[in-house]
Amino acid sequence: MSKIYVLDACALIAALSDEEGADSVVDVYKEVLLGDAELVMNVVNLLEVYYDDYRHHGKECADKMISNVKALSIKIITETDDALFAEAGRLKANYRISLADSFALAQANVLGGILLTSDHHELDVIEAKEPIKFLWIR
Repeated sequence: MSKIYVLDACALIAALSDEEGADSVVDVYKEVLLGDAELVMNVVNLLEVYYDDYRHHGKECADKMISNVKALSIKIITETDDALFAEAGRLKANYRISLADSFALAQANVLGGILLTSDHHELDVIEAKEPIKFLWIR
């Protein structure tokens, strides 16, 4: 089975804005295009990207960005099954993280994937205590 990577909002924002760490996301995307990996993102985390773009650039720009992202080889997970629901709830209950971070972490854990993120401040403690795999983009 190929690798599964899970995009956190900050990783997608870095790639779209050509920020530090974008090269790491692009390298993963190249694996996806070669068929060596799958790239997924929970819709809750995509919402973070959307509202960030909306806030900074307006609705039209945010809508266009979402349309462009949906055209990429990223599987957007829109349904929450019982396993994802329970894992996101467990993580949110046990750590001081945002609801969106709990979904990204749970998505990676449930799928046995690797979370692409740069959120060291919030997630370093989780990396030390949980079996979730991380690919730090910066």
